[in-house]
Parts: sequence; structure tokens; C-alpha cells
Amino acid sequence: MYPKLTGEAYDEITHLWESDSFNKENGVGAHRISLSFIEGSGKALDVGCGCNSRLMELLISSGFEYEGLDVSEKTISIIKNRNPDITFHHADICDWKNSQQYDFITAWDSIWHVPLNEQEQVLRKLTSALNKGGVLLFSFGGMEEASEHINNEMGPTVYYATLGTNRYLKLLTQLGCIIRHLEYDQYPESHAYIIVQKLV
Repeated sequence: MYPKLTGEAYDEITHLWESDSFNKENGVGAHRISLSFIEGSGKALDVGCGCNSRLMELLISSGFEYEGLDVSEKTISIIKNRNPDITFHHADICDWKNSQQYDFITAWDSIWHVPLNEQEQVLRKLTSALNKGGVLLFSFGGMEEASEHINNEMGPTVYYATLGTNRYLKLLTQLGCIIRHLEYDQYPESHAYIIVQKLV
């Protein structure tokens, strides 16, 4: 499933993230842990930023210069209209080229929509976009092996993929990062997240 189709699927369900029933603490604790590994602040990139501004608000309040990126055109339209002074990119992370370096990059519940055969190059891109000492946080399906599937639990059909926990750890180590934190935060579900810091 191409990222363009994922973007179109999310165009249909922006209301889920704007609902009063949405858990506005989702992912916030993981981000607080991530930020504890960074001295000072700097520039932050939010990959798959969505239209809910909770992570943006956290990063800005922590002193970061924030940028958001999302493949959903409607998502970007909603959040940009509310925050006209913030930089947002409507783009597919597989194709997007950064023009600057970042001190913090988050990809919360977004990398798992990247096609399986594109995930390694996306992680190479994100780690290369980090300054030395910069931190990358992303969530993923914590399976033992690489896998991919589609489902329509949210309404439209959406694609998911994972390289598998061990493959992520091996790749990120090869890319010059140290593993700072790995957690299955919704156990016994397979939702997991990892925090790494770039050493070189």
C-alpha cells in the first residue's frame, strides 16, 4: 500500500484525533523520557505529526523550534490553520529531503505505515538528519520478525509494517546510535517504542 493511500485514509479520520475521547496523554510520557537525554533544546521534527497538537505543545514548551510533517493533506491543513506561524510539510517521508539538521526527531505511530521495503532507508534518512547527540524516538510493532498487514479497524483500510525488534536494534546500532530506551508500553499488545541517541 503506497503512502499516498495512507494519507488519503487518514484524510477520512481526522475527527478521531480531534474527539474529546482521544487520550491526549498518548505518547507524552515516552517523549518526556526522550527529552531527558538531550542537553538543552534546538530543532525538532515530528514525522506523522497529525492534527492533534499535544506533542507540538510539549516540544515548544520544552524550548524546541518545531516542524511537523504528515502524508495526510487534510491533517496538515487543519493543524497549519490553527498554527500559522509553525512550519509544516505535507510530504511522504520516503521522498522528503531535509534541508537542515535536528536535535530531536519523533515518529510516533507513523513509521509503521512506511512500506516494509522502505523502512530501512527512512531510518537511515532520519538518523542522518540528527545532529551529534540528537535523539530519535519512534514507535513500532514489536514483532520478532519482519511482517506487514492491512486492517480497517479505524474505518478505511490502512497498511502497517515492522522490521521486527531485533532488526531495528541492529540497524540503529550500525547507524551510529546508542539505544537509550526500549519499552513495550501497551503490553501484552505488541506496541513498542525505542529511543536512540546519535553518537557521531
